[in-house]
Parts: sequence; C-alpha cells; structure tokens
Amino acid sequence: MPHDTFTFIDNRDNTRYDYPILTGKRGPSVVDIRSFFKDTGMFTYDPGFTSTASCKSTITFIDGAKGELRYRGIPIEELATKHSYLETCYLLLNETLPNAEQLADFDLELRHRAFLHEGLLNLFHAFPDNAHPMATLSAATTALASFYDTHLEINDEAEYQEMARRIIAKIPTIAAYAYRHSLGIPFIYPDVDLSFTENFLTMMRAYPGGKMHRTIEGEAKIRDVEIRALDTIFTLHADHEQNASTTVVRGVASTGAHPYVAIASGIAALWGRAHGGANESVIAQLEMIGSVDNVETYIAKAKDPNDPFRLMGFGHRVYKNFDPRARILKELQDELREELGLDTELMAIARRIEEIALSDDYFISRKLYPNIDFYTGVILTALKIPKSMFTPIFVIGRTVGWVTQWIEFKKDTASKIARPRQLYIGD
Repeated sequence: MPHDTFTFIDNRDNTRYDYPILTGKRGPSVVDIRSFFKDTGMFTYDPGFTSTASCKSTITFIDGAKGELRYRGIPIEELATKHSYLETCYLLLNETLPNAEQLADFDLELRHRAFLHEGLLNLFHAFPDNAHPMATLSAATTALASFYDTHLEINDEAEYQEMARRIIAKIPTIAAYAYRHSLGIPFIYPDVDLSFTENFLTMMRAYPGGKMHRTIEGEAKIRDVEIRALDTIFTLHADHEQNASTTVVRGVASTGAHPYVAIASGIAALWGRAHGGANESVIAQLEMIGSVDNVETYIAKAKDPNDPFRLMGFGHRVYKNFDPRARILKELQDELREELGLDTELMAIARRIEEIALSDDYFISRKLYPNIDFYTGVILTALKIPKSMFTPIFVIGRTVGWVTQWIEFKKDTASKIARPRQLYIGD
C-alpha cells in the first residue's frame, strides 16, 4: 500500500514528527500514528472516534457525503433490488456472489442449521413472560457458546465458515422463540421446506400444529410481498462498517472471547435507542403524535431550540446526504402501500412528516434527512410486526456483518486487544 508522510510540529519546541499516510481503495487516507505516544509522549483525543480508523477492512465502504454504501464493492442499491439476503450473506462471507449451485447449497445448509439444541430451550423459560425479546436474544446467544465451545479455538477457513453459518441460521430461531416466550405461547420449530425469511416469519407468527394454516393475526398465509419486504430490510442491515455494535464485536474479539459471546455483545450494544433501538422509538413517537393534524405542532417543537423535543429517524452520524438505505425503503414503502392496500393513520403521519422534512429549509440546511430507522419502523408496522421485534429483526440482518467482521479481525496479523487511552481530569 503506497504512502507519503504527514508531519506534526510541536509548537512548544518546534520538534517535527513524520508519520506514514496510508491510502486505501476508496475514502479518506489515514495517518498511521501507532508510534505517536512512543515518539511524543502524548495521546490523541478523539471522543466517539470521529476521526479514528481502528482497522483495515475489505467488507463495507461508506461515503457519507455522497450517500454511498457498498458491500464488497457492490452498491447497496444493486444488492437490495437484484439479490436476496442469502446472496448478500454469501457475498460478505466469501467476497463474491454465489452461483446457482453455491446458493442452493448455502440455503440448504442454513435451513438445517436453524434448529436449536433442546437443552437451550430451558433458558427461555427462565425469563419472565414480559421479558423484552432483546434481553432473551442476547442471553441465549451467549449461552449458545457453551454448546459450541470448540469455536473458541478455530483458525482455518472451513471452521470460520461453519461457525458463521451456524450463528446466521440460529439467530432467527432464537429471535422467534424469544418473541413467542414473551407472549407465553409454544415455540414453532424451523421448517426446512421454507426459505430463510419465510421460516422466520412462520416461527414468529404461526399457531402450533404443522404448516402455516393460520397466523396469530388470523391470516391464511404469509404473503410474498411480506417476505420480499423483510428480506430487503435484512439486506440493508447486513453490515454498516465500523458502527457502534460492530466496534463492540471487534473489541470483544480482541480479548480472545468466544465468537458467539462477541456477537451477544453486539446485540446488547444494538439494543440502545441511539443505535438499533431507534426504529422502535420512531413508531413510539408517531403514536405519540397521534394524528396528521398534530404534525405541524410537533415540527414546530422540533425546530424550537428551547424545546427538548427531537424528531426520531432524522439525520445520521455518517450520512450527510440522503441515507441510501432510506431511499430504497421509501420506494418499498410506497410499493407496500399499494400492494397491501395500506393507508393507516400512522403511515399518514409519517408521510406528512417526511413531506415537511424534505422541503423545509430547517431540515435541509442541517441535512436532517429521513434515515433508515424512519422507514424501517413504518414498514415493519405495516407488516404487523410488533415494536418489541424491531431490534431483533435488525439483529437477524446484522449477524452476518458481525461474524464477518469477527473473522476479518481474527485473520488480521496486526490486530491487538482494544485499549483506548484517556485524558485524566480528576484529582
């Protein structure tokens, strides 16, 4: 990797320090300051790591200014509209899209790995009926490490793939069981005759007694449009570079912990309302607004600097243009409105907020565009998925990204245990 140098000059004594500039395939170059403390006796100060690259990666690229997102170099728009979630999983794990035979084998393997060890089922019953599915999901994923303790010592490609495919297959089952336990209803076992996304919806919705003859909502079957919509959401959530939960996964990986423990740590981080829990907060806020007639009042509150109210689902830490995932979901939302015949008050409120935000100088000047959480919450509500399952669905989509990042970290010979420094200001 070619590099030039970047010079720091300490104005206190005019000492000069030169550091290599590393240039990647895309995005900003970075200054390699690994020896900065040794050379200068100082640390750098970067709360939230807004200007710090913690690793080298070939998985995901984001250009926030351009609104660009790519997995393994392929634009998210292409993956979300022309390929399935399982194709995207294969791409992230293998660095190339599968051919028909590879996809069929991959799909079949995930179907058979979706079953949980019967001993793990006892854990679900230890939780109260009203436990949030994310709490159960995180605990069960940690417990999964005890059933596959040999994954702690994996060190070749075949073992990496087996470990990754196992967790990708089992997380939807764990999520569905966590939800059903929260309702106090029996579990539905995986069905190897169903696709990845349809199987999850079936395990979450169906009554006991075999095939999908009824759902909890009383519908005769799960519709193709629902499967396609949720599959797209999984794809859009599959990875997102070095976000908070991925940083946690890599950080835990750096300690040598079991990969499933690292994934469970990512689940815990994702639960926060500033991260994966944001889509749940979006719907709660739309319900609070209550009516299209109230939208103008809440928009005024959001614009008032003296009012603590803030609109959920607008703006993004990385994207300073339109979130490309949100653009895809906006089109999907419009499609769902027609195909499912939806025109609920909740969607009307969301549509009115969107119209104002996309035309109001206050939002435009501050680059407060609707983000993925705004549309995800609305679409999942349209699919009759309860708010408590919004973040578990995020987990299902993101698991492949976490495990791919874990594998990349383990293969990186330059990786070290995560150990940030601090600026001490106490006594």
